[in-house]
Amino acid sequence: MEQIFSNFINVPSFQLLLIRLILNSGFILLLTWGIYYKINKNTEYLFNFILFNILIFFVSSLLSKVELGTGFAFGLFAIFSILRYRTEPIPIKEMTFLFISIIVAIINSTVTSGVSFMEILFANMVIVLSTYVLEKRWLKNYKPYKTIIFESIELVHFDKKGELIEELEKRTGMKIVDVKVDKIDYLKDIANLKVFIA
Repeated sequence: MEQIFSNFINVPSFQLLLIRLILNSGFILLLTWGIYYKINKNTEYLFNFILFNILIFFVSSLLSKVELGTGFAFGLFAIFSILRYRTEPIPIKEMTFLFISIIVAIINSTVTSGVSFMEILFANMVIVLSTYVLEKRWLKNYKPYKTIIFESIELVHFDKKGELIEELEKRTGMKIVDVKVDKIDYLKDIANLKVFIA
């Protein structure tokens, strides 16, 4: 019975993992929310920044306890190379979910010796829970946007924002809540706009 319990949870190892996770989470929140968001007011990449940090943390923490062969290391490298050479472009959030599914598979299939089942279970729970919290609760006010090339640059003016939104709604058929100008090319009479959709 004692042997089964020690396989399920290695208390000193688990406590160290928990302390490191709390420390890591504090710094990534300070970096992304406290600095990046406060300066840029952009929630679009917060989901990706925070989840990538948590995923890399668990892969590094758990796989550091396992002796990896050269073949396995090359296999990991090959898996992540596939993400780069995909044929169909995937939106960044879907790309993050793909990355999450790969990381969860790696953690659950390869991490056995030297790591307690409690640590593996804890890693899975934190990944799933943080994904849910970021997706459904914390970043629920995130406004999706489309990039549009607009040719009527006479409407791209601070005083004509209402008219610009009205014109874009008429052309696209979408309910638009805000517009930001990315770039204006006066030689071609076009503007690159970020159109935020309700």
